[in-house]
Amino acid sequence: MSGEGVSVRRSSRPGGLTVSKVRPAYQQVADQLRELILSGSLSSGDRLPPETDLAGTFGVSRSTVREALRVLASRDLIHTTRGTTGGTFVSQVRIDKVSDYLETSIGLLSGSDDVTVAQMLETREVLEVPAARLAATRRGESHLEQLREAVAREKASRGRAGRFTEHRTFHQVIVEASGNPLLAMVTEPVYRVLQNKFLSPDVPDNFWGDVDHDHEDILAAIEGGDGDAAAEAMQRHLFGLRGAYSD
Repeated sequence: MSGEGVSVRRSSRPGGLTVSKVRPAYQQVADQLRELILSGSLSSGDRLPPETDLAGTFGVSRSTVREALRVLASRDLIHTTRGTTGGTFVSQVRIDKVSDYLETSIGLLSGSDDVTVAQMLETREVLEVPAARLAATRRGESHLEQLREAVAREKASRGRAGRFTEHRTFHQVIVEASGNPLLAMVTEPVYRVLQNKFLSPDVPDNFWGDVDHDHEDILAAIEGGDGDAAAEAMQRHLFGLRGAYSD
């Protein structure tokens, strides 16, 4: 498995051959190692065999193995350390790094026709409505205190930047209170892209007051442990925000 190659099969046309290009050997090695990581055969912290052993296993040169490892390292799937206890290890994936990567990717997609503002708003509803329902039954006292403080600060804030910061905090705490870190990992990037790129600078005068009122309703439902009411209040709130964003 070295270099690039071709896969040849006979065509149905007389005397014809259909030729398809095979992925480079280093990419095939990288793909197989990636599958081992994703399947759990290689776990976070596991040490990969030396390059010489990997080359023998895959039937390729050491330079091909090194190139494959560079591909995996560029995706933060592995990392290399030096010294007597060094080597190449499967990385521990951090949620904040994944979230940052998603924000960058979603931001780039939003600049094309691949992802629209309407689709991002719809995604927020799909994620944050059930998050509010879960938060009503899973929140701790510290979550409630943070939500109360966020609402108080946003009502006292003046100017777009200050209000935006507190509104973002309010939604972050609700997702955290849901107890599901994957929800936070996926929701936050969508929220940041929407706010940073598409929130209209000339929203109506009553916009911020309506948001504050919505947040008070959501908080009251979460405080009361009423999941259905929290979900309904969040649904109304997010639907009402649609007019504040523009493509």
